[in-house]
Amino acid sequence: MSWTISENDISDLARGAAVLGTGGGGDPYIGALLATQALRAHGDVTVVTLDEVPADAVVLTVAMMGAPTVMVEKLPSLDEVTAPVLALGTYLGRPVTHVACAEIGGVNSTIPIAAAAALGLPLLDADGMGRAFPELQMVLPTLYDITASPLAFSDEKGNIGVLQTVDNKWTERIARVACVEMGCSVMISGFPMSGDQAREALVPGSLSRCVEIGKQIMLAREDKADPVQRIVDLLGGRELFAGKVIDVQRATTTGFARGRARIEGPDSTLTLSFQNEHLIAEEDGRILTTTPDLIIVLEHDSGEPITTEALRYGQRIRVIGAPSDERWHTVPALAMVGPGYFGYDLPPHRFDGTIEARPGVAA
Repeated sequence: MSWTISENDISDLARGAAVLGTGGGGDPYIGALLATQALRAHGDVTVVTLDEVPADAVVLTVAMMGAPTVMVEKLPSLDEVTAPVLALGTYLGRPVTHVACAEIGGVNSTIPIAAAAALGLPLLDADGMGRAFPELQMVLPTLYDITASPLAFSDEKGNIGVLQTVDNKWTERIARVACVEMGCSVMISGFPMSGDQAREALVPGSLSRCVEIGKQIMLAREDKADPVQRIVDLLGGRELFAGKVIDVQRATTTGFARGRARIEGPDSTLTLSFQNEHLIAEEDGRILTTTPDLIIVLEHDSGEPITTEALRYGQRIRVIGAPSDERWHTVPALAMVGPGYFGYDLPPHRFDGTIEARPGVAA
């Protein structure tokens, strides 16, 4: 059933998206400001479930591409957010009917809200990942042979481009070069889909899930309950580690925020490796969880999600693991988002400690 996103929902939604974003997806505060501005100027956004989308709909994803650390200082405008959608609609020669989230992390859960509000379009209660990943092709639609291109991109200077590529990996490669040249962050729109394709390829209920997570964190605080345990229960996950951040190494290279953080506990040390998002959680040489399952960092007492760019020395944190969409554990999906793709010579470890890959394809 359809519902509406108003200014009052943004805080909960952004907080929940920062949880699911596994440390990436951009600064949720920046995204919340942009969405709030758009809703104030253009009114509430209608959110529709995948079941409600017409078969012949024209659905486009909208997102920020680039290093999340850059966006904190290079704030986008509404014109920059809507420009690629308008450019792509012109290129396709068909009116765009719906907007969707490419990922449900941080700023990339709220930028589509801003686009939908400014363009007067409905937004899907769905996304392409159920979490956040650093590269453009790392979405479930890729497994269903849905092409990222034509893909439009824009920057704060007014530059706009449209790419037509041979596959989604090439879209990532070419767009990433343009992104770096344009200041390491751009707004993008792509993955044109019909309603039938969106129903098959996207993760349902992502936005409503974010709102619920955000609300439950706040309710747990009001009830003097443990917000972190509340999130663990909601996501069906488990707490992996608790301690103090003793070291963070971070650098922005080739359009990504890459780095490593060490967290000291009472008896051991946890190392988190990230590329925009957390990819590996390792305790004294023992792998606890890896991509594609979710590795989430939360402030120890408040349960407030902490992004990779916000990790700082001295923070008291708790790290939880949670299951990803089951389709990410197929063999072709793991080739795209598993540890091996990111250069780690180890098999995928699920959040519950098991090591397995399900054969077959998602389509």
